[in-house]
Amino acid sequence: MKQLSMRRVAAIAGSVVFLVLAPGTLAVYVPWTFTRWHVSPPLLGFLPFRVVGAVLIALGLPVLLDSFARFAIQGLGTPAPIAPPKHLVVTGLYRYVRNPMYVAVVSLIFGQGLLFGSVGVLEYGMVVWLGFHIFVLAYEEPTLRAEFGDEYKEFCANVRRWLPRVKPWRGTGNVTK
Repeated sequence: MKQLSMRRVAAIAGSVVFLVLAPGTLAVYVPWTFTRWHVSPPLLGFLPFRVVGAVLIALGLPVLLDSFARFAIQGLGTPAPIAPPKHLVVTGLYRYVRNPMYVAVVSLIFGQGLLFGSVGVLEYGMVVWLGFHIFVLAYEEPTLRAEFGDEYKEFCANVRRWLPRVKPWRGTGNVTK
């Protein structure tokens, strides 16, 4: 029991550090370098883009924090490839989309682009999404298939990579939730 608690504390600490370093840099620092959080005129002169941007930020942040917490508490690891989870995480928002962390980071970036009226941040967001997509296809999915086998294959067969399901996936009983 004590070993499990220590592992969980280490996973939480590692996840917090990784949260600050990776998503903090990609979704906060880099967009800030584009805008200095100065509000420019709305894109295409369309004020509702600002509202959409604020909604994307408001939705993206709790998704990101929830996903990180699940990796540490349930998966007993971090999102960082050097300290991956010990258990496949398929609860919470993972029942809707396979990559809620990446979706959240891109949502935060696009939200800032729309809120601050920055085409540069929106273009940067596209580059980040493309980088995530390539990383998921080339490294993450093959690694998870090798590590979690049929459990991960079942998850992939039922939960889409980028577009969330309308109803949560409940599994067939073969996957621990």
